[in-house]
Amino acid sequence: MGTITTSDGTEIFYKDWGSGRPVVFSHGWPLTADVWDPQLFFLASHGYRVIAHDRRGHGRSGQPWNGHDMDTYADDLSQLMDTLNLSNATLVGHSTGGGEVTRFLGAHGTSRVAQAVLLSAVPPLMLKTDANPEGQSVEVFDESREGVRKDRSQFYQDLTAPFYGANRPRSDVSEGTRDAFWLMAMSVALNASYDCIKAFSETDFTDDLTRIDVPVFIAHGDDDQIVPIQASSPKTAELVKDPALKIYPGAPHGLYGKRHDEFNSDLLDFLKSA
Repeated sequence: MGTITTSDGTEIFYKDWGSGRPVVFSHGWPLTADVWDPQLFFLASHGYRVIAHDRRGHGRSGQPWNGHDMDTYADDLSQLMDTLNLSNATLVGHSTGGGEVTRFLGAHGTSRVAQAVLLSAVPPLMLKTDANPEGQSVEVFDESREGVRKDRSQFYQDLTAPFYGANRPRSDVSEGTRDAFWLMAMSVALNASYDCIKAFSETDFTDDLTRIDVPVFIAHGDDDQIVPIQASSPKTAELVKDPALKIYPGAPHGLYGKRHDEFNSDLLDFLKSA
């Protein structure tokens, strides 16, 4: 574990386990690097170096007032990779982290990157527009902002239900998994959580996706209630040059239990293809 300091003076926490070819993880909103622990442990045990950071304003990283936007998130990731001098890396992003990875690849290129993985990711665009009728209306995100502002603790507890599909009849997600989500979310600065909603919902990643020139594994559950699949992964697969799209039947937005095992196996197979 360590920290770097970005060009605007923000301290970014990261964990760095194992040795071998690097795999760098970007987490979703409103979580921290800890959500990736099952993947980090699994890949480090299979001979990979795994790195996961807390996004600015999240977890153990600094809590600046400014910079909670995709351009800055991508710049922070770039500075982390430069500081650690990573090469031939695979970038893995879930949800908002998938947007961060996509913007990084679009803005900073692939000189340090061999592959990318986008899991239940927000690109190309979550917001409903005339050009993106499958997206969600701005009122959906306004409700999230209001929930964070008024009573974020209860909002996060309630969010665990659609996030993990706990509101579905056959859900087997544990209370511990939902509690862990709440604990991570409560470590996020209020302003960072609030501003990040605009970042993940209104950023258009279309141009970034067309610039990606490395293989991309795109994975998504077809029962995702947070990033609905119809506006996301299939569209992303049409925009990147070398996609592999896998849809998990009945899977929710967040991984847990056997879903971890299935994704870990797919992730390892993809890594071995590089």
